[in-house]
Amino acid sequence: MFFSLRNRLFLVFTCLLTIPFVIFSFLVPSWFSSVIEEQTQDLTVEMMDQYSLYIQSITTQAEDLGKQILVNPTTLQWMKTDKVSSDVTKNQRLLIRSQMKSLLASMTVNNSNGMSVGVMLNDGTGAWGNNPLLKQENWYKEYMGDGNSFVASHKDPYQPTPGNINSYISPLIDMNTLASYGIIKVNFPTELLETALNKNKIGQKGHAYLLNKRGENVLTGEIHTPKQVLSTSLTKINNSKENNGLIEVKLNNETYFVFYQKLSVGGWILLSEVTKSDLFSKANDLRHRMLTISGFVFLLTILASYMLSSNIVSPLGKLAKAMGFIERGDFAGAKRFMPTIKSQNNEVGYLVNVFAHTVDQLKTRIETEYEANIRRKDAEYKALLLQINPHFMNNTLEIIGGLAAQGKNREVMNVSVYLGRMMRYSLNTQNDEVTLGEEMSYIRSYTNILKMRYVDTISITIEEDSLAKHLPIIKFILQPLVENAVKYSFSEKSYADIFIQTKMIDDQLLLLVEDKGVGMSDDMLVDLLHQEDTQKSTSVLQSKGTSIGLRNVLGRLKLYYGEDFSYQIDSTKGIGTKIQLRIKYSGGDPRC
Repeated sequence: MFFSLRNRLFLVFTCLLTIPFVIFSFLVPSWFSSVIEEQTQDLTVEMMDQYSLYIQSITTQAEDLGKQILVNPTTLQWMKTDKVSSDVTKNQRLLIRSQMKSLLASMTVNNSNGMSVGVMLNDGTGAWGNNPLLKQENWYKEYMGDGNSFVASHKDPYQPTPGNINSYISPLIDMNTLASYGIIKVNFPTELLETALNKNKIGQKGHAYLLNKRGENVLTGEIHTPKQVLSTSLTKINNSKENNGLIEVKLNNETYFVFYQKLSVGGWILLSEVTKSDLFSKANDLRHRMLTISGFVFLLTILASYMLSSNIVSPLGKLAKAMGFIERGDFAGAKRFMPTIKSQNNEVGYLVNVFAHTVDQLKTRIETEYEANIRRKDAEYKALLLQINPHFMNNTLEIIGGLAAQGKNREVMNVSVYLGRMMRYSLNTQNDEVTLGEEMSYIRSYTNILKMRYVDTISITIEEDSLAKHLPIIKFILQPLVENAVKYSFSEKSYADIFIQTKMIDDQLLLLVEDKGVGMSDDMLVDLLHQEDTQKSTSVLQSKGTSIGLRNVLGRLKLYYGEDFSYQIDSTKGIGTKIQLRIKYSGGDPRC
């Protein structure tokens, strides 16, 4: 039949493996392309904004430098005297020019971007040298013709900056009479702008340029973008009211993406160009590879589906029939039947029924074993709970006797009350669980007795989360830890500093006991944690000593809370020990 289990498996495997892969071969590259285009646009705009800020910072610094030169008294004195027609002597002119050079040199040295400054009179007389052909220089023509203070990259042998430079030019005028004497030329290396510009390139073959309104490169290098693409883009950019955007230009079966941003400096335009094929080359390669792989997967799926369906269905039928013999207890018949049985259409349903019956039998056995295990754990828990430290009782009675001998009746009464509360709490074995508030009340009675015993040599600080007082918790969790903290604090030191904290963090209760005692070495701590992780509950019951101790506390918590309990021990030799117990309360925050 067509709807046999074998045919259904064949059909399902083919559909599940082949059809999604073919669909993804078309959808994933398309989605990948849209993501690339969106992210490229966002990243390009962000890079252009950063570059714009970078240029603005450099040009602002150049403008400030020019203004400083303009208002300096040395500049005014030089431009009025450094002419042959002036009334000052040659030596005076040389002295004033030397002062002017020192001023410009100091400005250059104090600048962080390698900028330099030159001043020139209208006749070509300059602080760094005379240029009688000043008005024939291209950069000067650009300044005078376009009225643009920022000129394109050029070389100027009359300036101290080597290599190609861009310049900011401002008129050299007398601030009192506003008469024009020449120009101030602030130069900054073109390399500064080009290095940052390279970061705006997109793709492997993309280009980035800094252009003026005529489409001429403000920096060095040639423009590799086709002229038609560039002219079309510049026309749209100049006619657009937007300061930035994306322009698509098609040329010779290729689409060019042109990102642009209009800069506030010199009417410059930052332009980044990349072709669509370059931008989406990885996506196209992914599409071709996935289509090729999908064809191979389709053939492989057909073969694998047929083999899997044939190999799985036959064993399932034999197993189903064999389980019928097992259900009746005829293991020998099941063994004889296995090699000869043929598959049937209802084997899966039959296996489900047999499995359900088997589960019922296992359930009965598990429940029996579970109840036995619970009784065993309860016995272990009671045994751990009833371990009492007689030394504390003896010490407390000695304290009472000493206070009575001194006639301190109030102190005797206080200690007796504390001890009575502790005994009443300890002897109540009817309930394994108490509230955290009751446990903390027991701890306060215990620590009050410790303070009566050690007087000024002990400090115990308790921080209790009032919102967690009503939480249920098993008894005698903190007292053994506090006892150990006091014991090991006084083992090598004359003062004990104990910190106890309860805190609710989300759905977990944190119990913290910290001391500044002798601490444990790394080897001792590793050995303790290893023993705790590997030991069984029986080893906890057989542990030596009369106190409950750290291991007993951890053993009780593991028996009672299972996976909801975790702990952490941090200890440094000679510094102290911090023990954190965490109990998770299922069902969200138990305080709500």
